[in-house]
Amino acid sequence: MIKPVILCYEKCSTCKKALKWVEESGHEVQIRPIKEENPTVEEIKTWHEKSGLPLKRFFNTSGNLYKEMKLKDRLPEMSEEEQYQLLSTDGMLVKRPLLITEKGACPGFAEETWARLLG
Repeated sequence: MIKPVILCYEKCSTCKKALKWVEESGHEVQIRPIKEENPTVEEIKTWHEKSGLPLKRFFNTSGNLYKEMKLKDRLPEMSEEEQYQLLSTDGMLVKRPLLITEKGACPGFAEETWARLLG
């Protein structure tokens, strides 16, 4: 069995909350710093498919970079391929924490979803 991975950013309060929950729940996970270890296009494609969610959910819409790049207006005009490419350019564009398990993927911390994916 592959150990679940959580991509997170050390200064993110939601990431800290999620990691605390994971620790208290007794789950073993691998932590991957999203800023230092940027996701690849292939990884993002795989995670997007596993999640069953719209690709927009993988963008950190409250992040400074998202706002600076005016992505709210640009994303609707971009193809999925272009969005994958963009997400792979900078980990700060990716919604975090991002949980990846054999069962699926979940951008953002949603306790019920995480419990199901880790359970």
